[in-house]
This record gives sequence, C-alpha cells and structure tokens, in this order.
Amino acid sequence: MRLLIVEDNRRLAELMAKRLAEERFVVDTVATAEAASAALKLGGYDLVLIDLSLPDGDGGEVLRELRGRGGESRVLVATARAEVAQRVAMLDQGADDYLVKPFSVEELLARVRALLRRPAATAPSSLAAGRLTLDTLSLTVRVGGEVVSMPRRELAVLFALLDKEGKLVARQKLENAVYSFDAEVGPNAIEAVVSRLRRRLDALEAGIGITAMRGLGYILAERLPC
Repeated sequence: MRLLIVEDNRRLAELMAKRLAEERFVVDTVATAEAASAALKLGGYDLVLIDLSLPDGDGGEVLRELRGRGGESRVLVATARAEVAQRVAMLDQGADDYLVKPFSVEELLARVRALLRRPAATAPSSLAAGRLTLDTLSLTVRVGGEVVSMPRRELAVLFALLDKEGKLVARQKLENAVYSFDAEVGPNAIEAVVSRLRRRLDALEAGIGITAMRGLGYILAERLPC
C-alpha cells in the first residue's frame, strides 16, 4: 500500500517514513501544500497523513482539495492544534482521524492500521487467483491455504497485478506501486522484480502466471491445469 506524508518537519517526516517503510508500505514525503497537491493529483494513495501547519498554507486546504476531487484516500490529520473545534472541523471536512502532536510513532502505526482496516466501499478485503489469496488489509499471502513470505517489492507488484487480474497493468503503474517518487529506479528495475515474482509463483505452484506485453506492461492470469 502507498502512503503520502505531508509534513514540513524533516526529521519527523523521515522518522515516520522509515518506520512505515519497515511495515512494508511504500511512502512518499512532501513538505509543502503545493507539493502535496501535485502528488495527490497523480492518485494512488491509500492513506494521506497531513500536518495542518505548512510553510505555504494550511493543510486543511489540501484535505478540502482532495475531497473536492472525490479522492477516497483515508486521511489522518496530525498537528499540534488540539482544540476540539479544530478537530471537529477537520473531521467534518473529510478527515478520517486526528492525531495530536507530540505522538509516538507506535501510536501513529496503530492509527494507520486502524484506518486501513476500513476499506473503501469498492475495495475487496481479499484478492484471489489460482491457488493464491492475498488479504488486502494485513497483506498476508496464502497459497493453498498456507501462509507464505514475500519480499515487499514483490508483494507490491503482486497486489497491483491481482487487483487487475486478466487486464493489462502499465509498467509505470507498477513502478508507482513499488517505489517512492524520490527513489532512484534503474531502467530494468521493475522487470527484475517481476521476474523474481514469476519464479516465486512457479516454485509455489500458485496456479497463476504473469505475461509481459513488451513496451506496455504485464498481465496476471490463472493458468489452466495441464
């Protein structure tokens, strides 16, 4: 899952991003309302963490812009403003939760997990193909009912492909699912991740395969038994 942190305190942003990445999230960080607006226009974020006090404006404007466009990302407002009226205003404007600074990173993780357990109306709680099932909330993969371990990048690619089973998923969309936007991504990075995932699925006899469409992207589909 992909998260966006909108926070101008660099040290805090880096600490939160590091801890969330350890939980296998793909995390982008921005420090201004303008940068947040640009990032959100690209879409694809499951959760957005917004500080209200930004150097070029109010984080509340970022929230209102997101909701005004119909964005369904969960939003966690994190700020030192503890007034009840402020919290009520943010919740009324579309925030899903409110976290008052200072807070522990472990509390942040608990709030994030709780919000992500509230799937959007159109989001399934699990995805399945062949003998494989992916729990979209816990990010647990099972093959034939048995839990299997999978590296974060392969898991992110699997999630994106399973979500569009039988349909073409563009290479750029896979890159967005795997890498934060400031990561240095080699020209063949996604190909390498997909190749490792394909070999892993074969070894697990998951009953699904990944087909490359040169220059376009990839398609995941069930394999018919021989």
